[in-house]
Formats: sequence, C-alpha cells, structure tokens
Amino acid sequence: MYDVAIAFYAFVVQMASFFNKKAKKMLAGQRKTFTILAKDIDPQSRYIWFHAASLGEFEQGRPLIEKIREEKPEYKILLTFFSPSGYEVRKDYAGADVVCYLPFDFRLNARKFLDLAKPEMAIFIKYEFWMNYLNCLKNRNIPTYIISAIFRPTQIFFRWYGHRYRNVLNNFDWFFVQDENSLKLLERLNLHNITVSGDTRFDRVHQIVEQEKQLPLIEKFANKTKEERLIFVAGSTWEKDEEILIPYFNQHPEIKLIIVPHEIKESHIAELKNRLKRPCVRYSQADEKEIEKAGCLIIDCVGLLSSVYRYGEIAYVGGGFGVGIHNVLEAAVYGIPVLFGPNYGKFKEAKELIAFEGAFSVSNEADFSARMNNLSTYPDLIQTAGEKAKGYVVNNFGATQKIYNKIFN
Repeated sequence: MYDVAIAFYAFVVQMASFFNKKAKKMLAGQRKTFTILAKDIDPQSRYIWFHAASLGEFEQGRPLIEKIREEKPEYKILLTFFSPSGYEVRKDYAGADVVCYLPFDFRLNARKFLDLAKPEMAIFIKYEFWMNYLNCLKNRNIPTYIISAIFRPTQIFFRWYGHRYRNVLNNFDWFFVQDENSLKLLERLNLHNITVSGDTRFDRVHQIVEQEKQLPLIEKFANKTKEERLIFVAGSTWEKDEEILIPYFNQHPEIKLIIVPHEIKESHIAELKNRLKRPCVRYSQADEKEIEKAGCLIIDCVGLLSSVYRYGEIAYVGGGFGVGIHNVLEAAVYGIPVLFGPNYGKFKEAKELIAFEGAFSVSNEADFSARMNNLSTYPDLIQTAGEKAKGYVVNNFGATQKIYNKIFN
C-alpha cells in the first residue's frame, strides 16, 4: 500500500511539473542525484548523511552539522533535500561536502542511494519518515537518528489504523524529541530510546545573532528622523498578512516598514508597491539616497530575513492566515515583541511565547491595529514584551550539545 501511495505521489509531481516550476526543479534535481553521488562521494571517506525536507528543517539541523564538522573532522557531510525551496537556496552550502536531492522513496532508489553514499550514520531532521529508506538503513545496520522531532496524537502512528506505518519508527536507533508530550506518545508505542533534548532551532537563531551579519543599507534605512518613532519588520508575509499590515502602515507615517515577502515574484513585488501609499524602495535596486527618502523597504532577495529582524523594534511573522506561521524564533531572539496570525496551533514555540507574553496573535485588521496602537503608544510595553521574548529563547538554548553528547559519547 505504501509503495502504491509513493508511486501515485510521484505521478502527481510528474503531472504538476508541466506547469509548476517547483515540481519541475524537483524532478530535474532528482534525476541528477545518482550522478552526483557517483562523482562526488569519496569512497575512502566516512560520511554522515543529514536529510532535511526543506529550508526550515535544514536551518534546524544546521547547528548539529556545524558542531560535527568542528568536533569530528574525520567525517564528511552528505546533505539531502526533498524540496526545491531547500535545495535551490542551500545547494552551495559550504558546511556540507555533497549536496543533492533525495529521490522518491522507492525501494530501488533507497538501495541505489545507500550503495553509492555508504553513510556510516543517518540523521533525519524533525519530520520525514520515508519507509523504504529507513528500512534499508536498518537492514544495513546503519545507525539512524531523528533530531528536533515533535509528535502529535493526530499523526498516523497513533491512530487505530496506523499499525503498519508505525513500524517505521522501529528503524530509528534514537529519537531526540522537542518535548515531554512527544516522549509520552512514543512510550505508548513501547518505544523508550528517547531523549527530550529540545529544539535545535533555538541554537540556530543564537548562531545567527552571534555571527551579526552586517547589512549597511538596511542599517541606514533604520535610522529614524524626529517624526519617525518605530521600525517595524514584517517577515515571510503572504497576501493575507499584507492585507492587514499595509493599510495600517499607510496611515501611520511615524512607522518605518521593512517587509520581506515569502514569495518574491515580480508580480507580487509590483502588487506590494501598488498597495503602498508611501515612498518605498526595493533592496536590490536601492542606493543610499533612495533609502533615506523611503518609508518602506522591500527585501526582494532570499537569505536575509533572519538578520533583518535585528533592525526592528516590533516584528510580524507571516503565514498565520494560511497553513501556519513561519519561524518566530528568528525575531524573538533579538528581544522584540512578535505578532502573527491565528493559525499557530501546531507551533509549540508560538504558544509558549504567547504564554510568556513575548508574542501576540492577531485575528484581523482591527485586531492588528489595536495591538499596534497599544504597543506604539507605550514604549515600555515594547521593551517588556521584547525582554520576555528573548528570555524565552535564551532559556531553551542547548539542544545541539545534548544531541551531540548522546551520539558521540
């Protein structure tokens, strides 16, 4: 049944590739995987294989990758992605020796992949339960781990009809989970090879702060005049987010806006500029004179958001009016209050930030306006909420070291 489902999924992606650029890139990348492995894998070297579904999972696993490179130079790193949004952005990542797509989870693909890669260890990040790859790893006695994992009662493993698929969990040598609830769910399945290590994303955002990437144009934009009181950063925004943000910004000249849309297609940038009724400039086209005159800066390139938040005094993280919010920790680590939409229920860190009073959810334009008015009127509220947000993040550092110690000591 599983193999039939994977075959159907592969067929759907194949059909979608005729009109969807991401699907087309995925298939083209997968076709190159075995050639890349045959050419770039050094048979004399020892490899640890990391697999991330997409960019977010990669960033989650990155602290452990870099810890291993620093502490265990005898190993090389093989990094795979399933999604183009991860591979296309990080295909040149210097922390890995080989980077490629992971082909569809057919038995033949799994065997061929492992024949070529010959990893001594496999580490899956957060999700990704590819049955054939995991079965093949188990059959070859290759130690296999999952890190920063989080489990919920709604997952198939814990349903009455999930017996066959829950067997895939027996292929992991060790589970590193984010919370006690995940531990209890796995223990219900008589699994006890578990450590509650926390979430390595906290360590990743700490790395970003420590590296302090300088962005001179954005720094210049963030210089306020006497009339301007607040720098507001809106990150990973979708259209629904922008519908509640932009009207407020247009009516409040005392606020400067840095907006980082999730999609940077030309059509979307043009639509954004059309909605903005105050002077705005695109980051890729800006010079210092334009920056000084603008009230809004549109970041129209990838890879900057996590560093852009440092220039804000309040942040908004997008996605909460769709399938779910993006990474709130990237903003909270800078000690600023974080706002987001209502669909945050699956995100443990968002719920905990709200409980800590370092973040606030807004349900509509009126709700957003009320929250912004309250914060901008009382600067002490911004400072207090920001301190609570940062305190929450700092209290959760350390997952990477716990995982490393368990695997290698």
